[in-house]
Amino acid sequence: MATTIQPDTEELLILTKTYPSPSAGHRETTCVAAVNRAGDLRRIFPVPYRLLEGDAQFKKWEWIQARVSRPNSDHRPESRRIDTGSIHRSGNVIPIKNGDWGERTRWLHSHIVPGFTALEQRRQTTGQTLGVLRVSRIQELRITKTKDDDWTEEDRIKLSQDGLFDSEEIKRRPPLRKLPYDFHYRYECIGPDGQTEISTHKLTDWEIGALFWKCIQSYGESGWEAKFRHRLETDFAAKDLLLLMGTIHRFPDQWLIVGIIYPPKPDPNQAEQLGLSLDQ
Repeated sequence: MATTIQPDTEELLILTKTYPSPSAGHRETTCVAAVNRAGDLRRIFPVPYRLLEGDAQFKKWEWIQARVSRPNSDHRPESRRIDTGSIHRSGNVIPIKNGDWGERTRWLHSHIVPGFTALEQRRQTTGQTLGVLRVSRIQELRITKTKDDDWTEEDRIKLSQDGLFDSEEIKRRPPLRKLPYDFHYRYECIGPDGQTEISTHKLTDWEIGALFWKCIQSYGESGWEAKFRHRLETDFAAKDLLLLMGTIHRFPDQWLIVGIIYPPKPDPNQAEQLGLSLDQ
């Protein structure tokens, strides 16, 4: 007989969510990364975010409260399942005050790992599958056409499942669009030995998908890429760019960029007061 794992109520600060994908059990799902009040990172999956009622659709950098439990089939230490009916939004979204991200990023400082090699070594040693990398330089954004521009027939079947209890609000929501491109960052980090490490990883942050569709709508097929690249290469190059990294359940040694966090670069005096090193 399977053991029933009792849920715990946690306060969670929402850090990011990935672009939705079709799901046989939930029509469509996204993966949410968060940190709890104790400072522990959490991977919340599956979350049918677009199918949540409006008052349950939490925002990035918002504190929520919900019942979560350890999944039976996912043994990664940060992973939790959420009772979506228990989501309580506090309305407490951590603001940016005069350009200061300090209240937001202080929840991430202890999770910053000096380079991808150290991140993967930590996974092999401790099993941790979420972490944060500080980018020293973006080398390039790679844009690759996907094999299929639209959903496969199998995906269409998943997305067309009937929701017997869907509200009119949910029924009016537009269908999920497939991203016709894959996006990868090739980037540099400063490793623990002070040497430059170069890595390439796929971007899965929902904000990246939303930016793509916004650029398509505003600039068309001929003009979207220049605007898209400017945001991800030029604008973010001027930031203290942090990549929230997570592994794939079925392929534990494969990492994705699940979130991009882009505070302004701190001045050296402020960084020293916080005990940070700009070389990390």
